[in-house]
Amino acid sequence: MIRYLFSLLLLLTILDANKDLVDCDSVFEQRKDELLREMERIDEREQEFRAYQEASKALMEQKDKKLSQKLNELNEKLAKAEATKKEIIKLYEENKKLLSEISKAKDEKISNAYLKMKDKKAAKILDDMTRAEAAQILFNLTPKKISKIMEKMNPANASDVTLLLKAGPPFDSNTSINTLK
Repeated sequence: MIRYLFSLLLLLTILDANKDLVDCDSVFEQRKDELLREMERIDEREQEFRAYQEASKALMEQKDKKLSQKLNELNEKLAKAEATKKEIIKLYEENKKLLSEISKAKDEKISNAYLKMKDKKAAKILDDMTRAEAAQILFNLTPKKISKIMEKMNPANASDVTLLLKAGPPFDSNTSINTLK
């Protein structure tokens, strides 16, 4: 009987252990399913991340391309502006040279006219001008002609013009004779 009881007890223990084994298998199966679902979810997230990464990369490439185009356009405009600036500077220098030549030719013509004029008439005309204008004309004449014309000018005017001549060009009509004395 003890043997029978012992066998029964052993059988119950084995059955009870089997029952626990079955429960462990179901727990493992359940956990395995959870892990598979989690892996699927991770795979989906990874695919979403890769798609986002590719979309971001494409967007960045597109923006870089646009930026590069804008930079090229800007560089072209800058090059055109530099070329225009150089052309304007060249034209300015040419115009400045032409203006100087014209001014020189004008001064020569005026000087030639005063050289051919009688001294008394030249003195009368210069007396009626501003002192700066008279000094500019006399500056371009020979010293001999200047002395002959100034001899016939109003002494006060001749004195003022002499001070302007002494100061030298450019002769400015705004320069006060008092500051030259």
